[in-house]
Amino acid sequence: MHPRDKPRSTHSSSRCARRIPCPGRSVLVVRLVGFDRNSLVLLQQRNFRIFAAGFASSLLGANMAAVALTFAVLSRGGSLSDLSLVLAARILPLTLFLLGGGVIGDRFPRRYVLAVADSLRLLGQFGLAACFLFDQAPLAAVLALCAFVGFSEALFEPAFEGLVPELATTEQLHDANALLGLLRSAAAVGGPAIAGVLVAVAGPVSALLVCAAGYGVSVTTVLLRVQDKHLQDTSGERRPSMLRQLRQGWTLFRSQRWLWAITLQFAMFNLLVWAPFLVLGPVQMQSHYGGGGASGIVMAVYGVGGAAMLGRRPSRPLVLATAVTIAWAAPSAALALRAQLAAVVVAAFLAGFGSTTFSAVFSTAVQQRVPADALSRIRSYVALGAFSLGPLGLAASGPVAEATSIETVLAIGVGWQVLANGALLAMPVIRRFRQL
Repeated sequence: MHPRDKPRSTHSSSRCARRIPCPGRSVLVVRLVGFDRNSLVLLQQRNFRIFAAGFASSLLGANMAAVALTFAVLSRGGSLSDLSLVLAARILPLTLFLLGGGVIGDRFPRRYVLAVADSLRLLGQFGLAACFLFDQAPLAAVLALCAFVGFSEALFEPAFEGLVPELATTEQLHDANALLGLLRSAAAVGGPAIAGVLVAVAGPVSALLVCAAGYGVSVTTVLLRVQDKHLQDTSGERRPSMLRQLRQGWTLFRSQRWLWAITLQFAMFNLLVWAPFLVLGPVQMQSHYGGGGASGIVMAVYGVGGAAMLGRRPSRPLVLATAVTIAWAAPSAALALRAQLAAVVVAAFLAGFGSTTFSAVFSTAVQQRVPADALSRIRSYVALGAFSLGPLGLAASGPVAEATSIETVLAIGVGWQVLANGALLAMPVIRRFRQL
């Protein structure tokens, strides 16, 4: 416990204990990751604490699922083409149904939407586990179940983004997003590691079952314990159609210049920086850094870097959010230069720091400036725009690198990121955006 947090007398100690149930570790952890003392107020709120626990369980299941499914396909004799189809079967419906998920997240109480989404993901994961219990898992059934899981994720993400402001005050939004970002980073590191251990010890089917259990914990937590403040329409007027709500969301998204500018930057980042890094990074690691072990260290440090978040609320959030995204290109730059492994690791740490800082600041800005009843739709437009070019980048990175070189493709991405950041920082709407 920090000295300032110690009770001044024996009479006040019981009051302090009631106010902060486990102060020692909470204060230590919060300060290690950079949060200020006010973050503890949010952690003390039962509603948010339970919601965060359920979210962590869901995240862990989602991050385990990709590793478990990959080894399940390969262990049953699946080819690389089969694996590509299985992974694409999840991404395609996720992209196609994002906008619909945004409308649903704004039409219905969001905690129920989250519960339904994770219930569907639970069923999908159980179905996949059942398929791989047989020596010859029918590929068509696996593809259908993966698509089912992708559809469920399209329901989850927009509703989740809209629910956060219902569980925290305006002053607490930045801390809430930072804490949830910390959970994302921890799950990004821990999920694949746990899945790898389970696959090695008990097999991929067991790992798939544990993924499903994670979704089950999330459903129970969100449905039975979390209370939201979703506003119901009590005016007696007829609710607009889903198509009209979709058009209204697009009009609002388009009217926010700062919002679509950052979304466009995100889309080009996924096309020119992140997709080439995912495809060519492992090849570069294999050729110059010793293979999978080094690659695993780099990706793990990327997640750990996300834990070094800012807990303070910046006065010019979009300037900070834009500036830190320059670090997203650091790993590509290190690999393009064939720098020492230590430099690549540092670059990955900086990229993780930039990613999580951007997420916390940008999410807070959206939640403060967008009406509560349109949040899920706006976030679905942001997600669709940001990730729509990613598959093209994944498909094109290999052929373009073969025609030129790996270093050239990675360097192009780095150059683009620097130019795009400069262009965004030059926009008055970015520089003048203030913290509420």
